[in-house]
Amino acid sequence: MHPVLAADLDRFDQLLDAARARAVAALRGLADRPVAAPAPHAPGPYEPLPERGAGGAAALARFGERWEPGLSGSAGPRYLGFVTGGATPAAVAGDWLVGAYDQNVVVAGDSAATDLERETVGWLRELFGLGGAHAGAFVSGATMSNVAGLAVAREWLGERLGVSVADAGAGALGEVTVLSGAAHSSVPKALSLLGLGRGALRAVPPLPGREAVNVGELAAALAALDGRPAIVVANSGTVNTVDFDDLRAIAALRERYPFWLHVDAAFGAFAALSPEHAHLVAGLDAADSVCVDLHKWLNVPYDAAVQFTRRRDLQVRVFRNAAAYMAQPGDDPDFVHLTPENSRRLRALPAWLTLAAYGREGHREVVERNAALARRFGSGVEGGSGGGLRLLAPVRLNVVCFTLAAEPTEERVAALARAAAASGEVVVTPTVYGGTHGLRAAFSNWRTGPEDVDRAVEALVQAAREVQAAREV
Repeated sequence: MHPVLAADLDRFDQLLDAARARAVAALRGLADRPVAAPAPHAPGPYEPLPERGAGGAAALARFGERWEPGLSGSAGPRYLGFVTGGATPAAVAGDWLVGAYDQNVVVAGDSAATDLERETVGWLRELFGLGGAHAGAFVSGATMSNVAGLAVAREWLGERLGVSVADAGAGALGEVTVLSGAAHSSVPKALSLLGLGRGALRAVPPLPGREAVNVGELAAALAALDGRPAIVVANSGTVNTVDFDDLRAIAALRERYPFWLHVDAAFGAFAALSPEHAHLVAGLDAADSVCVDLHKWLNVPYDAAVQFTRRRDLQVRVFRNAAAYMAQPGDDPDFVHLTPENSRRLRALPAWLTLAAYGREGHREVVERNAALARRFGSGVEGGSGGGLRLLAPVRLNVVCFTLAAEPTEERVAALARAAAASGEVVVTPTVYGGTHGLRAAFSNWRTGPEDVDRAVEALVQAAREVQAAREV
């Protein structure tokens, strides 16, 4: 064994203690850490690869000097960009154990890891109100969950035409139509990856003043296909305004038209935990495939998501891994036959631990608190800005879409976001809604409290004043 490796093995406990101390300090200081990392992020020119290693302790110290100061507080309570969760204490502990046990969740037989993942998938299925017909597996994030679901949908299209796309290729399908009201950007990316093409996606008009699809318009688009099977991507929680398609009404259209119903519920599925909001995802169980992201509202570390489908037989046909050293899929196929990845880490363990630690009730509290905080933020934007900010859409759940009250040009709105981030108090992300440039504040972090909302609103109000002052100069 290399002498530096041998020495690190002898001092493994001290190395882990040093890493633990650094991690605890970072987590304890999240509330006060600047939400956005100071620029520039890279500490000067990149260094060359060292010829001789310095050992784990020296490398950890070098990381602390060179890179740690440039990391953002994205796991903290005022990072409201994208839809970014934090990591609960139990989930962090689970993620550390994932690295320590280093299980490759490929096949069953030599480890309980696959059974742990199956149990976790079952718990999640219950959490979201899905029935036993839905089988699931862990993937890296919502994008890969959408890829997996749409890959099974692609195979279903082939089944309707009497071909196997997994064997013959996407060209065997001919023209494919994918219909959606407000598809997330990961959907055309998935279609490109799957060989169906971004051009297969056709936007269906939404309800007036909404992002939810107009079901009547969807029915007309399906009727225009003259019986040709299609894929419908429904949304349970759009990224701009957290709008929800009427899943029961959409599913009822299958009585007249042939289509695969894929539901992108990346974070909206968590509405099922709250009695006040559960109606928003009514009908989710009727979906043929479902995407849910877990490093959002379940608050587990990156990366973790889950995908569900009713047609595991088609899923196996797509992702089957034929090799002499692997068992062929049976009634309970190994995960290597269910997702794009062969080798992967035990992503389920942080989710299992946080579910076991806090249960349905604990995670319901996070969802309901985040929704209340979003309303508080929206009220602050409307009433506490002296007219400098305004809402672009109603606050439906956990995302607030807002903009400058005066001249919300792309340049001025971007300047608003930069000024707020430069304060170290809050990060929000840009969007365009109804043709107007705006910003989104997304609440999904278990740490966020009322005081964080008030600090964030105050920072944005001040940033709006600075943008207005620059305009008047």
